[in-house]
Amino acid sequence: MTATILPIDAPEKSRRALLIATGVMGGAAATAAVLPLVATFAPSERAKAGGAAVEVDIGNLAEGAMTTVEWRGKPVWIVRRSAAMRAVLEVPDARLADPESSKPQQPDYAKNPTRSINSDIFIAVGICTHLGCSPSMVPGGSNNASVGEDWHGGFYCPCHGSTFDGAGRVYKNKPAPINLEIPPHRYLSATRILIGEDTVA
Repeated sequence: MTATILPIDAPEKSRRALLIATGVMGGAAATAAVLPLVATFAPSERAKAGGAAVEVDIGNLAEGAMTTVEWRGKPVWIVRRSAAMRAVLEVPDARLADPESSKPQQPDYAKNPTRSINSDIFIAVGICTHLGCSPSMVPGGSNNASVGEDWHGGFYCPCHGSTFDGAGRVYKNKPAPINLEIPPHRYLSATRILIGEDTVA
């Protein structure tokens, strides 16, 4: 920017107008230079999305079906349990390693036989607690030699053979040391769930 020199005898109003205009232009230039620098300190959209809660509509989720959403880069399962799936969870199973969910793998409100707020809906992080593989949902009535013929289904990890019941509780003597993780969550309505937050802001 080149300096403008006014003659000494220029009217006072003209000098004042020029000084104001020069100040405004200088301020605009400084702002333009600083804004990109400040923007670099703000988290990226991807970073914000990575930790943000995820709202899910389960209104069309059929009984016995599972859907998967992503939260913090992890797969989160949402299963609508059938009456049969719920019934077997209420029966104590001595083959489970942590049937009472003593290890802190779930919020307090999910520390129950169904490991859920609503026994109809099961929500869990779909990552095996052994080495991070993703288990598959297995329907009731399936045979699994590593659990027994009377296994009522649940989740099976094909990587190293870990098995979990329908509430994500691991069976004894499996590579996975603990139950599946239950993420924080809350119901916004009967058909909408917020994964990642469990308290109202």
